[in-house]
Amino acid sequence: MPDARMPFRRHVTRTLALGLPLVGSLLAQILIGLTDTLMLGRYSVEALAAGALATTVFHAVFILAAGFAIAAMGAAADAVGRGDERTVRRTARMGLWLSLGAGLAAMPVLWFSEAILLGAGQLPRTAADTQAYMRIAMLGMVPALLTMTLRSHLSALERTRIVLGATIAAAVLNFGMNWLLIFGNAGAPEMGIRGAAWASVVAHSATAGVLALYAARGPDMARWELFRNLWRPDREILVRLFHLGWPVGLTLVSESALFTGTALMMGAIGSVPLAAHGIVMQVAAATFMLHLGISQAATVRVGQFAGQGNGIELRRAAWAALALSGMAVVLSIMAYLGAGRWIVGAFVDKGDAQAPAILSLGVVLMGVAALFQLVDGAQVMALGFLRGVQDTRRPMILAAISYWGVGIPASLLLGFTLGMGPVGIWLGLVVGLAVASVLLLSRFYRLAVTVGADQADR
Repeated sequence: MPDARMPFRRHVTRTLALGLPLVGSLLAQILIGLTDTLMLGRYSVEALAAGALATTVFHAVFILAAGFAIAAMGAAADAVGRGDERTVRRTARMGLWLSLGAGLAAMPVLWFSEAILLGAGQLPRTAADTQAYMRIAMLGMVPALLTMTLRSHLSALERTRIVLGATIAAAVLNFGMNWLLIFGNAGAPEMGIRGAAWASVVAHSATAGVLALYAARGPDMARWELFRNLWRPDREILVRLFHLGWPVGLTLVSESALFTGTALMMGAIGSVPLAAHGIVMQVAAATFMLHLGISQAATVRVGQFAGQGNGIELRRAAWAALALSGMAVVLSIMAYLGAGRWIVGAFVDKGDAQAPAILSLGVVLMGVAALFQLVDGAQVMALGFLRGVQDTRRPMILAAISYWGVGIPASLLLGFTLGMGPVGIWLGLVVGLAVASVLLLSRFYRLAVTVGADQADR
């Protein structure tokens, strides 16, 4: 059996080799959003506000639609473990079909976003500018989802370096297109926020093109014949991937809504808590990419051993990923506690009258965020393991209960009822994510200990 009796150190190094490029690509993706924010901020305050809102809405729709592409990673890894090359390409093809369908279905929401935003109480000017952005950026939704599917396919085959390279190239391209089209440099038309939208479309399309070209013609990739008979429907795989994918999308939306809910709570307290919360959450999101990248690598590793029916090595692969995530937690805690004041201070304008209050609260929240990293890392690792054994529906329910049945009430209780304020709201987040990590890791353990992991209860 492949990889039987693999030394634990080998598990760690294989996961690192697979996961580090994924971590890098996720950080590069964050860089794209940060670049858009900084450059629109230099153009005008109105463009910055609309761009920030548009990015939030686009991301919310994207993560809901991306469930099919993410689910394809575990399904493909399982097929790789079984040596079933035909199912690997069938999975990728139907993942592309579902991503195309989801992207097209999302377009009306983006096209009519102004009416939706006005109904949500946004200012007319901001809603109009956001829709102007959306009606262009929506052209990049399908390429972005196709990129996610190709990313899952290549990751399942342990070809993650090309994913990193393509994402970094996209970040550079996005910066250049923003420079040209937002400001009208080098003879290009000055388009403001619309220029940022076109830059996004070009970056997403280019990334999809590069990954598709590599999947078809990269070293030793022709044998997978990914695009042969791409137009032919495959009902069996299509239905299976649909049932695996929609719970993943809803899980992601549920988690995203948890953080949106806490931001609204902070805003109800005041602008200083909201500003401090936003700074610390940005830092936490960046370090979270370490755990997410390792989790995605773990999906592949666990999925491959699930396909082989090798429960022993499946569990050892999971332990290796948890160990790496734990090391990332230790490094994050050291940074948060040792350099928290410096990190928060880098985001604060020292000339602002509210800067001292923001800095003071931000340092306190960084201390809570150190604890937050531990449970957030554990729950995302568990979700990655469960996707590796193609278990998505029960985790969706467990996550929703943890986030909304425990996390939000705990934040309300600690933050408002017990008067702990911003710290209480963050501690409520910790409680919700801790419950999620316990429930999800327990779920994975029950499945992983069964004889023949490929027969786990799905």
